[in-house]
Amino acid sequence: MYRNIVPMIILLYVLVVCPVSATVPSGVNLAKLANWEIVIAEDASPSEIYAAEEFQSYFSQASSIRLPIVSKPEPTTDGQHHIFIGSGPAMRASNVGFSTDEFGEEDFRIIVRDDNIAIVGSPQAGTRGTLYGVYTFLEDYVGVRFLTVDHTYVPMVGTWRVIGPLDRFYHPSLRFRWSYYGETNRNPAFATQIRVNTVTTDAKLGGKTGLNLINHSFYRYLSSQKYGKEHPEYFALVDGERKLKVGGGGPELCLTNPDVLRIVTDSVLDALRKNPSMENISVSQNDNDKYCRCPRCAAIDEREDTPMGSLLTFVNAVADEVAKEYPDVMVGTLSYWYSRKPPKTIRPRPNVQIQLCSIECCVLHPINDPKCEKNVQFCQDLANWGKMCNHISIWNYNTNFSNYLLPCPNLRVIESNIRYFVANNAIGIFMQAAGNALGAELSDLRNYVMANLLWDPSKSGRKLIDEFLDLHYGRSADPIWRFINLTHENALASGLHPNCFGKAKDYAIDETIAQAGLDAFAEAMKLAENDTVRARVEKASICTYRAAIEPIWYIKDKSSVDPALAKRMRPLVKRFLELCKKYGVTHVSERSEIEAESKRLKHIFGL
Repeated sequence: MYRNIVPMIILLYVLVVCPVSATVPSGVNLAKLANWEIVIAEDASPSEIYAAEEFQSYFSQASSIRLPIVSKPEPTTDGQHHIFIGSGPAMRASNVGFSTDEFGEEDFRIIVRDDNIAIVGSPQAGTRGTLYGVYTFLEDYVGVRFLTVDHTYVPMVGTWRVIGPLDRFYHPSLRFRWSYYGETNRNPAFATQIRVNTVTTDAKLGGKTGLNLINHSFYRYLSSQKYGKEHPEYFALVDGERKLKVGGGGPELCLTNPDVLRIVTDSVLDALRKNPSMENISVSQNDNDKYCRCPRCAAIDEREDTPMGSLLTFVNAVADEVAKEYPDVMVGTLSYWYSRKPPKTIRPRPNVQIQLCSIECCVLHPINDPKCEKNVQFCQDLANWGKMCNHISIWNYNTNFSNYLLPCPNLRVIESNIRYFVANNAIGIFMQAAGNALGAELSDLRNYVMANLLWDPSKSGRKLIDEFLDLHYGRSADPIWRFINLTHENALASGLHPNCFGKAKDYAIDETIAQAGLDAFAEAMKLAENDTVRARVEKASICTYRAAIEPIWYIKDKSSVDPALAKRMRPLVKRFLELCKKYGVTHVSERSEIEAESKRLKHIFGL
């Protein structure tokens, strides 16, 4: 009893008797910055200058206060009132000053106290920390949301908005982040705002990570067009033949041929000499399963119980030579399809990166769902790779590549999947979606959720969805949310385990679901508060029209369409095509552009 009373007496004495120290730091009221200034170094980098301009622009929109940007700050009569953007002598000499010597290229620190704000990353060229820090400050303390390429939500700063005192350091969990949508890939400034670090080399935008996506690459180093006629033995032996005409980038290589190793190694070293900023380089299979079955390759694969045996042996040999000249560069290879399973005894060299691909997995259930058989083996492979390799990155699939515009009920698993990959020490994640297209199914929403979780995996996926729907669709959000929930619940109840290729039925989408979607978006249109929101709702509704015309989607000849079905489908097809044109939809699938499908449908229905 007495042990609890004594600390309480001491606390009361401190609160009542002892005076409050004059050195207790104070916060900052964002509505009272009219006499403040933004301070950058005289030798600020292009990205630091741009960061200051972005802060100035968005804070002006939020507060109607346009702060000057200066490189030589003047102290005010009331003391210092500065927002330091980036490192510099003035920042380091201030009461919020600090060193950035140990900062990585995307690290930043935010300090708010006593009439000063510092948002600072490394000042070195090609770093993004300061710029990312500004966007994080605007989001977390001003309430800005970078929703889409053409919609940034900027709330007004109220008189109550006091922040700090605070001292915050951030180091991203992932070195490589790519929410792979056309809306991101074609808009570098927006990609930077959502902190996708793979799109642009523009110095103003901080450049991009030195890590490259590990992708199919054998065809770049040793092509059948160049070597096939004189040296067929360089290529994979399959069914007793050295097949030179193979899709997916061309034939695989004979990985135990010493000349193949020499040519590929020389090509890799030449590429690194020409691109000294590269932190990794791909040495990986082409996109087909025609790997070499010659006696030497087959013997390794049989011993290791996986075709990754001969592949990793080859990659290790290239990595050994790379390490002699470029000890800090990783040699990456895909663990994909037939090569996903790790070998029994062969281990990656310390400078080898494994890019593990989940193409066979179920997109409906979380990747670590123990009840989903498609996903269990992937998790086992990831765990086994994690025991032998310190450089694992993930290639995850997040759309229906056969039908970009159909509803795909996988929004709920984005959060859990990213968290699982990060928990298993992934250094980078490639969230492949409709990267070659614009206007794919709910692409704006999906891009927002993915990019935010890649940047900060601790965020709630559900809250991000709610936030986007509320801010982007206003009063129309509820019926859209109901339809999204309907597709997900219906798919889960179906017992299906779809992968990233399928027709509507593979995702439990039937005419009932399609009609529910049409009804939901009709209601959303009525609720929309203005023309801007109505346009956003119209664009999002394309997926329901695509679902509604599934019964005729694969028909090639108009003579095979039942007249009654044609009559019912015609207005839906017409509306679908109108909306696709109006909102700039470019593709209906990974390999099919909208123009070709539009011609086919117009011919069938006489439009």
